[in-house]
Amino acid sequence: MKDATGTGMSGGVRASIAHESAAQHVRGCAWYTDDIPVPAGTLYAALGLSPVAHGKIRGLELDAVRNAPGVRSVITATDIAGDNNYGPVVADDPIFAECVVEHLGQPLFAVAADSVTAARRAARLAIVDIEPLTPLVDVDAALAAESFVLPGERLARGDAREAIGDAPRQLRGELRIGGQEQFYLEGQVALALPRDSGELTIYSSTQFPMEIQAAVARCLGRARMSDIDVECRRMGGAFGGKESQPALFACVAALLAEATGRPVKLRMDRDDDMVVTGKRHDFLARYEVGYDDNGIILGYRVELASRCGRSADLSGAINDRAMLHSDNAYFLPAVEIVSHRCKTHTVSNTAFRGFGGPQGMLVIEHVIEAVAQTLTLDPLAVRMANLYGDAPRDRTPYDMAVEDNELPTLLPELAQSSDYHERRLTVEAFNARNPYRKRGIAITPVKFGISFTATHLNQAGALINIYHDGSIALNHGGTEMGQGLFTKVAQIVAEELQVDVTRIRTTASDTGKVPNASATAASSGTDLNGKAAQAAVRKLRDRLTHFAAEHFAVAPDSVRFHANNVAVGDQNITFDELIHLAYMHRVALSATGFYKTPKIGYDRRSWSGRPFYYFAYGAAVSEVEVDTLTGEYQLRRVDILHDCGESINPAIDRGQIEGGFMQGVGWLTMEELVYGDDGRLLTKAPSTYKIPACADWPSEYHVRLVERGHHREDTVFRSKAVGEPPLMLAISTFLALRNAVASVSQHNTLPALNAPATPEAVLLEIDRLQRQPGVPCT
Repeated sequence: MKDATGTGMSGGVRASIAHESAAQHVRGCAWYTDDIPVPAGTLYAALGLSPVAHGKIRGLELDAVRNAPGVRSVITATDIAGDNNYGPVVADDPIFAECVVEHLGQPLFAVAADSVTAARRAARLAIVDIEPLTPLVDVDAALAAESFVLPGERLARGDAREAIGDAPRQLRGELRIGGQEQFYLEGQVALALPRDSGELTIYSSTQFPMEIQAAVARCLGRARMSDIDVECRRMGGAFGGKESQPALFACVAALLAEATGRPVKLRMDRDDDMVVTGKRHDFLARYEVGYDDNGIILGYRVELASRCGRSADLSGAINDRAMLHSDNAYFLPAVEIVSHRCKTHTVSNTAFRGFGGPQGMLVIEHVIEAVAQTLTLDPLAVRMANLYGDAPRDRTPYDMAVEDNELPTLLPELAQSSDYHERRLTVEAFNARNPYRKRGIAITPVKFGISFTATHLNQAGALINIYHDGSIALNHGGTEMGQGLFTKVAQIVAEELQVDVTRIRTTASDTGKVPNASATAASSGTDLNGKAAQAAVRKLRDRLTHFAAEHFAVAPDSVRFHANNVAVGDQNITFDELIHLAYMHRVALSATGFYKTPKIGYDRRSWSGRPFYYFAYGAAVSEVEVDTLTGEYQLRRVDILHDCGESINPAIDRGQIEGGFMQGVGWLTMEELVYGDDGRLLTKAPSTYKIPACADWPSEYHVRLVERGHHREDTVFRSKAVGEPPLMLAISTFLALRNAVASVSQHNTLPALNAPATPEAVLLEIDRLQRQPGVPCT
């Protein structure tokens, strides 16, 4: 590896080095949980699932299952010694249904057999007697029945109703926002290995090993979490779908391992994975806004109702974040945000990249676009007029000051570099000439809060061991899911010691090495774990510095680490020589580090305070072309300018931006979750659920990082989080489609385009605008 930093070492911070597992990835030899060699005698598990969405269990005949070839154990809720629950927050998620089933595909029992095929075949032999009950499938039905998993919430500032009523102009409407399947390439999988003293080791594809540890200990009736060790080397994608959901599969594997005394692996096939696991919450938003003739918002009210599914899961925090991001980048002087967390007889929805933030942002961006259309103004002008600014226009609805606002300079910079204004005129001219093809262009900002809103989760630990040959083992509480966390944290350690990153090996995330680690989520993986690793390595560096100073009789400030060497006064020794010398003099070469995010904390009861350490900013311009005869579209060009602070690895950050944006395009334009009236998921496989492919990539794709990127907050090397914010940049694509559709009526009618704006939905809306009057713009 070449020196990418100009320091004589390779792979420190600011270097665009490759992902630490890139070579294994491209050769197909990276081990995931399903690739771990299993001991002799390992059994394979399968789940028996409910065939209906809602009903009372009258009988469960499992004799045929138990007597099937190769079957070694069958368990139900009655066989659980501890808690029949894996809920992450509320104890409302049974591992196995007991009296009532509340979604199609809810587990009823599990079977362990000598092979995967034997287990799955046996699971189908059960005779299930369920008295069907009428399911509540969607948000509308749940609202009508007043069915909720959690109480509603309200966040307000000023009197929004009065402000809207007094405003020169008002606008009301609704927006339906679809859910999204995480569609990780590696499905849910867990391997449970019993140990000789009653302990259990769980290998799980999980973002949250501690959650697995706690859930398994509870279901086994163990008094001590320390009896359970959970390990995860890497995941083949997660996107939030492996934060709370893997606990179910780990608990089932652990229960069967406990019952048989043998290792048990449970791996879901793709169809069952999609049926059994939660997705991004779909939302129904009803809004009203009051504004003046310049498009400045004077009052804003929005009611957000989300389909949470049968249980709370993480819906409380997800809907909270949707509320906290309902302002996006805009100052709202009078605002009221109401949240309804709807209980439906569908799978419990869960975390997905953005964690509720995208839904809240999409509504306000949709409103801004509609306001601009009614005034025949450039939407960018309306956005600029409503941005957060100087006091008193710097306070969020939850009374947090926006102190580091990049958007007043970032948006104009992107508009200029992307030729937005000129292209907008070109789009208008193109549409005037072409009756069957229409183009649209939109520019949207993102202001995304970084931190867990549950304050106690903003902590991390790390362990670093230096061996006497100079090699380094790094362990921290974060998990690697392809996002490059392990690479970045290794770069941080390399930078602090001024050694090549190649001498650092990052070991699997392990609850036995770093306890009480939070989920790798909320875009905070590097912020938290990087800081913890930095704390650990600085302990070691200081320890080595003082040892070298004492040993060579120089002042500590005369010891300097550089380029795999250490300058000690006038002498120079290699890093390896210093380490071996320290070992021979019995200097401890291991250290732990801990970090907790400063400054944060808010009162959820009053909805005020500082839930986020800082905001990440970005903006995107999207241009699309729509075929008005088919509804199909092409993403012609995308320009993105994103603030990563002082990027630790620009190549990885660019990859996150590019990939996150395309995942957002999938959510808003093509990925459609369709449920039947009976609660059955009809789009449960790659054949029926469309995710972005190579052909959906923009014809032109320009991604730049903000070059001025110094970060005011003391994050690790002044970097900023980049995992989730880019997904919301894809709102620009949705609004560009809306803009193209609106051109069919010469922008005289507001389109009623919901998300996802699939070709079918686009074509239907074009047809509506052509055939019948809609909501007039004035």
